[in-house]
Amino acid sequence: MRLVIKVWLILLCLSMQPALAEVIDVRLHYIGPTEGSVWLGMQQGLDEANIQGEFLGQKYSILPTTVEELDKLDSITALLFAIDAEQVKAVAQVEKFANVPVFNISSDDDALRSACLQNVLSISASQKMKQDALAQWLAKNPQSTAVVQGWHKDFKKFAASQLNIRFTKAQGAIMDDDAWAGWATVKLLSDTVARTQSTDAATVLNYLKNDIAFDGQKGAGATFRDTGQLRQLVLIVEDNKITAEAPLRGSKGGLDSLGLISCK
Repeated sequence: MRLVIKVWLILLCLSMQPALAEVIDVRLHYIGPTEGSVWLGMQQGLDEANIQGEFLGQKYSILPTTVEELDKLDSITALLFAIDAEQVKAVAQVEKFANVPVFNISSDDDALRSACLQNVLSISASQKMKQDALAQWLAKNPQSTAVVQGWHKDFKKFAASQLNIRFTKAQGAIMDDDAWAGWATVKLLSDTVARTQSTDAATVLNYLKNDIAFDGQKGAGATFRDTGQLRQLVLIVEDNKITAEAPLRGSKGGLDSLGLISCK
């Protein structure tokens, strides 16, 4: 399995800067459960980041911590949170973390997006994104009992099927919304460090907000809104089968037809 992932990543590595003589130690601080979907998704992302890092001179680790312990940390590249929205907001507004990327992995809280905190990056689809997607679907299919999901085990486009296979083989579980968000968070960071060759928090945050064009197996070129929300398609699922992708074809605004568009 490790060899298969190496082959999958080698083209990406060749497009990035040459490996450095000195290995960059990338430590990602995480607050949240150390079991379950988010954790498994991050572990998948970590494994892939370290395989990529062998070519690029980078070594990644995820360090579980607590809110109380954050004050004692001297060097932080990014904070990864799978906790409730109010806790994310409280930490993000601490002056010490003003220029640190604060990843909201799992909360779909709309208020966190509308707070428009400049250092908060939300990976999972928001409540409003899912509501807008469902409204688009019901406008054409009013009798449907569909639900909206950020990920599904049967999603195949954009190399999603390969990601589902890799995840299930390595983690022994089916990738769901939270697992995808955990994986995507680590991949966003490893792609950024690979491009910038830096673990400086302000450098990483600036790249993520202004330069990243992310391929999270939901289509290339995903970017962050000024609300901190990651633009992404979502899936319309009925009877546990994917029936459509949203935004639906013809929806005005494309990906920006889902959720809060801007802080302005």
